[in-house]
Parts: sequence; C-alpha cells; structure tokens
Amino acid sequence: MPQDPADNNQIVEALRKIPFPGYSRDIVTFGFVKSVEVSGGSVRVGLQLSAPDPEKEKAVREAICRELGSLPGIESVQVDFAGAAPAAAAPRGGPAATQGLPGVSHLVAVASGKGGVGKSTVAVNLAVAMARAGHAVGLLDSDIYGPSVPLMMGIKGHPETEGNQILPLENHGVRTMSIGYMLEDDAPVIWRGPMVMKALTQFLREVRWGKLDYLILDLPPGTGDAQLTLVQAVPLAGVVAVTTPQDVALLDARKAISMFRKTGVPILGLIENMSVFVCPGCGHEEHIFGRDGGRKEAERAGVPFLGEIPLHSSIREGGDLGTPIVVSDPDSAVAQAFCRIAATVAEMVQKQAVS
Repeated sequence: MPQDPADNNQIVEALRKIPFPGYSRDIVTFGFVKSVEVSGGSVRVGLQLSAPDPEKEKAVREAICRELGSLPGIESVQVDFAGAAPAAAAPRGGPAATQGLPGVSHLVAVASGKGGVGKSTVAVNLAVAMARAGHAVGLLDSDIYGPSVPLMMGIKGHPETEGNQILPLENHGVRTMSIGYMLEDDAPVIWRGPMVMKALTQFLREVRWGKLDYLILDLPPGTGDAQLTLVQAVPLAGVVAVTTPQDVALLDARKAISMFRKTGVPILGLIENMSVFVCPGCGHEEHIFGRDGGRKEAERAGVPFLGEIPLHSSIREGGDLGTPIVVSDPDSAVAQAFCRIAATVAEMVQKQAVS
C-alpha cells in the first residue's frame, strides 16, 4: 500500500538537516529557502542565495534531492535557484534615521582604521569589564572574514535556534554571536559584499539578544561595506576608535573617525593600545610603537582620549586561552586600565542618552 507523501512541515524539517556548504548552520536558518510546494509525490523547493555560487548551488541541490528523496511518498524533487537577493536599501543620516533593537538600550561600536591594533582584544575586555560592573552586555563579532570572539571569549559549539531566532552563546557574563560559531574548523569565509551585509543584518535582527544595557559591536577594520551597513541598520550610541601610537595606525584611525563623523555617529573617544612595553624582569619601559601618539591624535581630532593600554604578554595569553585579562587577573594594572575605560564609556553613553 503506497504511503502518503510527506507534508510541508516534514519537508522543512528535513531541509533543516542540510548545512550550507562549509558551515554548520542549515539552509533554512540561513534564510535561503524561500518556498516549498508539494503536489502528490512531487516536491519543488525554491532557494535564493545572497550571492551566486555554482559550486555551492550544485552541492545544495544534491543534498536536497538526497534528503527529500528519502522521505515517504516523495517520488520527484525539483530545486530552483533565484537570482541573488538584492541588498536592502538602508536609510541615511546615522542614528536618527534607524530603528533600534528590542530590549537593547545602547549599541556601542569598537572600530579601527586598520588591522593589527588589538581592536578585538579591546572590545572583548571592555564588554567583560562592563558585565563585571553589573551591566547586561552583549558582544557581536562583526568581523565576518576574521572572527576572533569565539577564541577570545573561550566559547565553543554552535548556536541553537528557536523558531526563526538564533540564541546567543554566553561566557564571562556576556552574550555573544559570531560567524565563527557557524564555521567548520579552518573554513574560510569567501563571500561577496551582499552576503556579508545579509549576515550582519541577521545577527542584529534575528539573534535573541534579550534585555541588554549595552551591545558592543566589534567591527572589522577599515571603512567599507560592513561598517556602513551597521551604521545604517541600527542607531549607534557612539563609536570607540582603537589605535596604536605609530604614525601608520594613527593615519588610519583618523580616517575611521572621519567616516563615522560623516555618517552622524558620535565619537566617544580614542584608545591607545600597545602604548608601552614594561620589562617584567627589570621594569624598564620601552615605547616600541612611539609615544603619546594616541593622545596627540585625539587632541588633533577633537575627541576624548579614553586611555592607554600597555603591551603585556598576559593580554595575549588571556585572549588565546579564552579568559580575558579582566577575568584572569582583575587586580592587575592592565585589567584596571580596561575597567576605567569601560566605566568612562558607559558614563559617556548614559550622559548622552539623557542630554
């Protein structure tokens, strides 16, 4: 006796078992499945990726045919791919033109004009310092191509979903989200701009952040699509720029500050990272990357100078081990520097909110 064919719900559940090639996240959760039609023993699935990719389309088509073909009563499977989804038009004009996130009081971006200045290390320690001060804090790793928050926060595993929402992973009192949680080990992200922007929008709008005092956005370095997407997608309370003292980093920090000013985002201030190396043996101070560059640049740009973070091996060790220094050695001078800056940023945001 022939079996009744599977219904739409069974088919969607079967599609949830199919990860997008190179990722642990399935094609339904990614939002690629746009339609499912069942007629007798025939199934037609419509998909739309964020960017054309013939190899991935072929792999997804084969996986769908294999998975759905094993369901009871299914005799044929057709998979159709539409063109790449257009990027949504975003309003201009910075914070005043955008809609906030439900339950999130303040969004603070941590940015740098170039890579290698320790921006993610600063973002992680500021987020954890705020959480240890009693605030409800989230941390969004916005660097799609080079996610580092999972390692620095000591979080492994994949996020779960409830309905159409992604549940953040938490450690050290901070709720986090990163594309790194959805990648297979050592898998690179080879995406064009529209797909990156779609992922960032999903992380903002489709993650169940809950009630937060602060959501810290660890931005990728530079002044490109990702930064503009976030600026135009949500109202930022402000941005914290990170630099090292040397001229090449200061030049790029200047460009980042200029970009955020042009988009109407308040500049909360500038942090000088790797300001000085103190020899643990003799106590000698060596200004490896120059001296007072961050302070002078803040004065030149007319923005607050938030403080200096020294170059210390314990910061690197904490990042590699997933235990930020504000947790591993909270009484150290380095941790206290992070805590002072975190308190200053929180105070500035609060004052700005009531002004």
